[in-house]
Amino acid sequence: MKTIPQHFEEKQSLELAIGTFTICTLLFMLYIVSKENAIVLVIAWPFALACIIVNLIMFIHLTDRFIHLPEYRKDIAVKILLLLSNIPITFLYYTIIMKA
Repeated sequence: MKTIPQHFEEKQSLELAIGTFTICTLLFMLYIVSKENAIVLVIAWPFALACIIVNLIMFIHLTDRFIHLPEYRKDIAVKILLLLSNIPITFLYYTIIMKA
């Protein structure tokens, strides 16, 4: 008989969400502290674009797991929400930078 683990054993999405949030926040703080130095933007925008692409790939992966593993939908939905929580934060950073 096959036993089913209690929780969805996938930690990469949480690590990705926390990692991209932390690095983007550090780059945003560096931009503010450096008195809006354009060099920081040259570094930050390609990184932000890469974060969007990698997070999109993880979102697609989690959505696939959500569809194919109905017994883990609650755990996977929480991971998807954590991953998507970076969107409004990044939009806030973008808005602040563009108004400066």
